Amino acid sequence: MPESTSSADTHGSANRLPYEGIRVIEFSHMVMGPTCGMVLGDLGADVIKIEPIGGDRTRELPGAGAGFFPMFNRNKKSVVLDLKQPEGVQAALALIESADIVSENFKAGVMDKLGLGYDTLRKRFPRLIYVGHKGFLPGPYEHRTALDEVVQMMGGLAYMTGRPGDPLRAGSSVNDIMGGIFGAMGAMAALSQRAATGLGTEVQASLFENSVFLVGQHMLQYAATGKPAPPMPTRVSSWAVYDVFSVKDDQQIFLAVVSDKQWRIFCKAFEFFDWLEDPRLETNVLRVAARDWMMPLLRARLAGVDAREVARVFEAEGLPFAPITRPEELFDDPHLLATGALVPIHLDNGQVSKAPLLPLMIGGARPGLRLQPPRIGEHTAQLLREVGYDEDRLADLLHRRIAESPNV
Repeated sequence: MPESTSSADTHGSANRLPYEGIRVIEFSHMVMGPTCGMVLGDLGADVIKIEPIGGDRTRELPGAGAGFFPMFNRNKKSVVLDLKQPEGVQAALALIESADIVSENFKAGVMDKLGLGYDTLRKRFPRLIYVGHKGFLPGPYEHRTALDEVVQMMGGLAYMTGRPGDPLRAGSSVNDIMGGIFGAMGAMAALSQRAATGLGTEVQASLFENSVFLVGQHMLQYAATGKPAPPMPTRVSSWAVYDVFSVKDDQQIFLAVVSDKQWRIFCKAFEFFDWLEDPRLETNVLRVAARDWMMPLLRARLAGVDAREVARVFEAEGLPFAPITRPEELFDDPHLLATGALVPIHLDNGQVSKAPLLPLMIGGARPGLRLQPPRIGEHTAQLLREVGYDEDRLADLLHRRIAESPNV
C-alpha cells in the first residue's frame, strides 16, 4: 500500500496537499460516505469510487437529492463493478490491495456478505484503514435503518429546530455531511496511528451519535440550569437584540447586539438617544428582561428603514448582521466570487454549475478542484490495468457486464 509522505519528500513543494500518495477505495452512495471521500479527495487523496453496473443511483435522484452527486463526488475516479459476481469482488480486492483506506456506508452486514468486511480485509491487508459510516454505532439500535431525518427526530435536533409541537428537520443534510466529515477525521487519525504502529484499524462514524453531539450543548444546558432547553424559535435569548427584523418593503435582515458596548454603538448610530439614558436598558441582563416591551418598539423604529441602509450602518459600525439569503443567491455572492470559493462543476446532464470548496485554507490556499465528478465507469479500464488486468481479462469483464467502461 502507498505510504503517506511529507511535503519535503516530494519536490519540496509547499503546495503539496496533505494526503497526496494516499489511496481510498470508496463503496458508498447518497451523502455520508461520499462526503468522507470528498474531504479526503479535496485534501489530495486518490479516491476511487466503486459504482454498481449502471452507476450510483444517487446520480438519478430528483428533487432535494438532485445536488447530492455533483456536490459530494468531485476529486474522485469512477470504477464500475458488479460486486454480486466473484470476478467483480476479485477486481475490488485488487484495487484494495493498492489502497490505504476503504470507506463504505452500506447497511450492517452488506460488506461482510460480499467478502469485503473489515474482519476479512484486515487479515489480508493488516495496514488497511477501514471506515464504516452507519446509522448507529454498535449497540441496541444498530439494526435499525437510519436516515438524516430519522436521527434528527430521535436525536433532539428536530425538536430544537422547530416550534413547540412542530419538530422540523434542519434545512440541510447536516448529520450525513458531518458524519462523513467525522469519518474522514477518523481516517486521518488512523493514518497517524498507523505511522506509529505499522497497523491499520477500523473507524466507525454514525448519524445518530452525530445528531446527539450537535445537541450536546442543550443537554448540558439542562444539566447546568435544571431547565429543559426550549426549541430555538421560543428560546430565551442570551442577548436582547438577536433576531430577524422585517424592515421597509417587507425586507428581512438578522441583527445582533450582544454586548453593552455594542448597545451604545447601536443606539448612537440610529440616534436612539432616549434608550441610552434609560436605566431599564443599561445592561444586557436588563435588556433581556425588557424584551417584552422593548422589542416591539425596536421593530417599529426599524420598520421604515431600508434593509440596505441597516446593513450599511451595521457594517460600518462593526455590528453583527446578515441578509436572509436563499441558497440559489449564493452563486452571485460577491465574497464567494472574489475569494474563489466556488468552482465550476460539471453536472451529469452536461451543464456546468458552481460548487463550494471546503471551508478551510492550508498554507494560504483553499484545497481546490482536481477532478470533476466522474462519468459512470470513467476510470474502470485505466485502474484495472494499473492493478494487473491484461486486455483479454479486462475485455472479458466488460463483455460479461461485470465491469463497465465508456472508454473501451
